[in-house]
Amino acid sequence: MGIAVLTMKASVIEMFLVLLVTGIHSNKEMTKKIKRPKFTVPQINCDVRAGKIINPEFIVKCPAGCQDPRYHVYGTDVYASYSSVCGAAVHSGVLDNSGGKILVRKVAGQSGYKGSYSNGVQSLSLPRWRESFVVSGETTKAYQSPSAPGTTAQPVPLMQALGTTAVEGTHTTLPKPPPSAGSTTSSLRPQPAGQRSQELAGEPELWKPGSVLLDAGFVPKKELSTQSLEPVSQGDPSCKVDLSFLIDGSASIGKRRFRIQKQFLADVAQALDIGPAGPLMGIVQYGDNPVTQFNLKTHMNSRDVKTAIEKITQRGGLSNVGRAISFVTQNFFSKSNGNRGSAPNVAVVMVDGWPTDKVEEASRFARESGINIFFITMEGASENEKQYVLEPNFANKAVCRTNGFYSLSVQNWFSLHKTVQPLVKRVCDTDRLACSKTCLNSADIGFIIDGSSSVGTGNFRTVLQFVANLSKEFEISDTDTRIGAVQYTYEQRLEFGFDVYSTKPDVLNAIKRVGYWSGGTSTGAAINYALEQLFKKSKPNKRKLMILITDGRSYDDVRIPAMVAHHEGVITYAIGVAWAAQDELEVIATHPARDHAFFVDEFDHLYQVVPKVIQNICTEFNSQPRN
Repeated sequence: MGIAVLTMKASVIEMFLVLLVTGIHSNKEMTKKIKRPKFTVPQINCDVRAGKIINPEFIVKCPAGCQDPRYHVYGTDVYASYSSVCGAAVHSGVLDNSGGKILVRKVAGQSGYKGSYSNGVQSLSLPRWRESFVVSGETTKAYQSPSAPGTTAQPVPLMQALGTTAVEGTHTTLPKPPPSAGSTTSSLRPQPAGQRSQELAGEPELWKPGSVLLDAGFVPKKELSTQSLEPVSQGDPSCKVDLSFLIDGSASIGKRRFRIQKQFLADVAQALDIGPAGPLMGIVQYGDNPVTQFNLKTHMNSRDVKTAIEKITQRGGLSNVGRAISFVTQNFFSKSNGNRGSAPNVAVVMVDGWPTDKVEEASRFARESGINIFFITMEGASENEKQYVLEPNFANKAVCRTNGFYSLSVQNWFSLHKTVQPLVKRVCDTDRLACSKTCLNSADIGFIIDGSSSVGTGNFRTVLQFVANLSKEFEISDTDTRIGAVQYTYEQRLEFGFDVYSTKPDVLNAIKRVGYWSGGTSTGAAINYALEQLFKKSKPNKRKLMILITDGRSYDDVRIPAMVAHHEGVITYAIGVAWAAQDELEVIATHPARDHAFFVDEFDHLYQVVPKVIQNICTEFNSQPRN
């Protein structure tokens, strides 16, 4: 009986051991079957920008060859998200030109990005951008699977998807974490046998716009958006200019250079930060004849301008630059084409070699119309070629000023990209855009009106009408021409100063309201009074014009007050009527007197002087040296 019991116990123990060994073997087999899927880091092209990938952090693989200057990079160490991801990695030294894996982290936008040359890549400067990024080579430390307290987390690279394929138009889901916190490792839920076996094997897929990059361990509440983070900007308010590019479409430029020219324009458009509150940009292409590709109001942001530039096709023909400048002056900068009036007009002329027509006369008319002309000359004439140039020194004859600020000379087309930032800096420096100032919008004009008894009430109203007719010819505002008035007899009275009225209607109404005073004629004292009470409050950047109207000889001396006025830079016009003394008019007037002193025998003939005075004011203004 005892032996039977022992035999039975031995059998039970043997069976238990067999079951135990079988269970352990089964667990090992199951463990072998439940292997972590092999993760693949997505590969992107060299031209993919960080702003196109919405994740705040991600790992990608860059191909070889991203050192190419076609892939633009903006910034140093911290890069604008408009930059090529892989180009920035090469510039920063994280990768060489053979490619590899990188970690990208998004950071806040910067107020400015400084360009530099590093590791064979020339990065560009950018005024501002809303989002930035940094790159590093530590691709295994940043992304780890979530684990329970006290457990070891395994590094997991960023995947296009986990558990399913992330492609356009498909929903991307992540596995749920294991329900037990007591397991020794956190693992992803195994997929059914055979699923994604073909996807996970072989070469990594290229990242495509629209695909979502997700980091391991992040479980979104809803599907992530793939919309671009490029902002819709209102424009850079510190660079409010109306800008026209006159681009060379002549046959001599060739298709390759024309493409380089278009890329340059696109880079400028990006750097400018185009928008309704900042710069606006249009393009005119010239060959035999000019044609507007798009005007100032066609596109209101840099992105749309760049898209429009890409669609421009070369026209061919000659290189008639002068004809193009005349076209821009007469047609482009109009209100119907989006010219804002309050913004300086800038025309940037791009020339391959030299023009096939003359530019001097057309450019002079453009300058007198308030257009700031810049010239970019690519591959100018060599010494042997200068004999073929129709108009020697054509750039200096065309630009707003000959001080070097308005001219850029490029040795060869492949260096054109280096002029993007210098050009943007210059066209945005509105304080130095000298040709924005014209004879009609850049003066402080003080009228000194004789109100003596000999004038009489009726004639005084005629004088006021003369003053109003002259004032109408000018562009009046706080920043343009300003008008002031003094009436004098023996005494003097400030009717209104330069800073009182800032619109043309207000100025004209103020002139109408001036009341006739009556009394003697002390013209010398009136000039002194005007210098003290009116012109001492003139703005430093304004031309000071004094227009004095009198009907008789002064009771006091006018020579010393006139000399003081001339010495202080006040350009004086003397208008005499009836009994005015010609010798006194010539003393009062700025030299030469023939251009600044006028006489009419009757008050009713004053209107005849208006066009002569305006013409002389503008002739004198436009004859100033351009250096």
